[in-house]
Amino acid sequence: MGASSVVGIDIDADALETAHDNLEELEISDTVDLIQASLCVRAPDTGELSLNDDLVAKMRGKFDTAILNPPFGTKPGNKGIDVLFLQAACAMADSAVYSLHKSSTRDYLVKRARAWGFDCQVLAELKFDVPMMYKFHKKKSVDIDVDLLRLSRQTTAPS
Repeated sequence: MGASSVVGIDIDADALETAHDNLEELEISDTVDLIQASLCVRAPDTGELSLNDDLVAKMRGKFDTAILNPPFGTKPGNKGIDVLFLQAACAMADSAVYSLHKSSTRDYLVKRARAWGFDCQVLAELKFDVPMMYKFHKKKSVDIDVDLLRLSRQTTAPS
């Protein structure tokens, strides 16, 4: 895509190892930095999720574009995590964010994006096949309606 540098952030060490192996195979590992970190923290007293403000502050405005595939935030204990990931990406990206989200959350995300100073456009409406991967999954496979969103930073008109 012509990027001069790329940074990948994930909390999962196995996912980062797989990413590193793929980058090695493609012979582009020297152009990508992988960071193991969590974009969210859980309050010890309530268990409520919030942004990892220290990480977001360090990364604020560091990227032209952010691309993410956040968890959908429907698992017990992770409600709203997708919105937190999107909020973090908007803080880190100077111009645009591309993200996948459940279509049922579209109207809410458009309102949130506007509040963060971004316009939100649905680029594609997709079916996302989620196979049974976790203990809390009840079905062998589920098709979920998903939007590919593009959030672009709003620009103010000259006075």
